[in-house]
Amino acid sequence: MAFSSNDIVQMHQAMALASQAMFITSPNPRVGCVIATAGGEILGQGHTQAAGQAHAEIMALNYALSRGREVSGATAYVTLEPCAHQGRTGPCCDALVKAGIGRVFASVQDPNPQVAGQGLARLQAAGIEVQTGLLEDEAREMNIGFFKRMQHGTPWLRLKTAQSLDGQTALNNGASQWITSQAARDDGHRWRARACAVLSGIGTVLQDDPLLNVRAVDTPRQPDLLLIDSRLQTPLNARLWQEKRRVVVFHALRDVDRETALTAQGAALVCLPGPGDKVDLHAMVQHLGQLNYNEVHVEAGHKLNGSLLNAGLIDELLVYLAPLLTGPGHSMAALPQLTDLTDAQAWQFSQSSQIGADLRLLLRRTC
Repeated sequence: MAFSSNDIVQMHQAMALASQAMFITSPNPRVGCVIATAGGEILGQGHTQAAGQAHAEIMALNYALSRGREVSGATAYVTLEPCAHQGRTGPCCDALVKAGIGRVFASVQDPNPQVAGQGLARLQAAGIEVQTGLLEDEAREMNIGFFKRMQHGTPWLRLKTAQSLDGQTALNNGASQWITSQAARDDGHRWRARACAVLSGIGTVLQDDPLLNVRAVDTPRQPDLLLIDSRLQTPLNARLWQEKRRVVVFHALRDVDRETALTAQGAALVCLPGPGDKVDLHAMVQHLGQLNYNEVHVEAGHKLNGSLLNAGLIDELLVYLAPLLTGPGHSMAALPQLTDLTDAQAWQFSQSSQIGADLRLLLRRTC
């Protein structure tokens, strides 16, 4: 389908608005909306607010109303199909019909089963011209975790690691501060901020006593913290408790005293025993979907990284590569030794950028 240059410009603006919602909409998708005339004049624009607040279409309609702009007959450019169900807010498709919108361009159909084409159908039934597919790939990328959760019931897991050119995340003595530059570390915090939750393991907590929060960028909310702690060893005086946020601890063994102490500290405990007295990682990821997490940012040690990778649970690798050769040390993941290269995990580069002195690589599985 051919789109005019004006249509493309307006949808790019809607996409830019959606990106402004990157840190705030969880568990809802990040959506932008532009309402414009046939001549390209923008009458209203906006993006989805925090969960329970106005969606992008309502923000754009309110923008136009507050400025006395008449939107009847205008075109709405939306990066995701307008919703058709009553949640904490009303159906956006009905609001567009009521406002007299003449055309709606939606980048992609909403994968939410409660919508899934119903919003577009109701717009068409009201006599509104509807078109889809404009910047569809960009729209999916904007909400890659939301699409995965709606279609598969589990979140998008992104594993972040910082390492030297020869693949080491720390020296043999455990020293790892700092392999990458300040610019790369700040960039890593932006990826933390966009996630619904940060996932780590007890090994990292005991060795580094990290905060595991967002500090380098302004964010209106802190991601939840998820800990895999099979034996409930998380110290009650760990620094991670300093941040006011939801903490979920996944464990495999029962210990009433430790469970009572951690619960009193504010943690939500989930017991998911698996083989070898370890947490059942597949069951954990299913549980994360039930908690409505779209994107989960993994920052863990080589043992947990290896377990997640071996289980096929990581969707994307976020690798910061420093221009250093450090010699023997700790690798990014404890993977089994192979005797044949055809058995190696295959990943595909999807993006590369220089961040300060370092290289940021994004990789996804090839199948």
